[in-house]
Amino acid sequence: MIARMWIGWAPLATADDYQRHYEAEVASHLRQVAGFRGARLFRVEEAGEVRFTSITFFDSLDAVRGFAGSNYELAVVEDEAARVLSRWDERVTHHEVAVDLL
Repeated sequence: MIARMWIGWAPLATADDYQRHYEAEVASHLRQVAGFRGARLFRVEEAGEVRFTSITFFDSLDAVRGFAGSNYELAVVEDEAARVLSRWDERVTHHEVAVDLL
């Protein structure tokens, strides 16, 4: 299994908007991808903004490509998300899940 990790930041005023976007739009898109195995969105308030860490799980890198396209190391940030985030990592990291205790 592959874990895809990404970080984005939002002002306090729009952080809940991003979370709602993730819960609705991102979740809907991910659920349509063959090989999608789940997602977690973490949030922490720091220095007047919220840092979001998204970890999505896929069966393989081919499944990741089904979500992100051939240049799968680039972040997928939809226009709605870009409007409420202040900044984000342009690149994501991918990790093989070595131990899964869920």
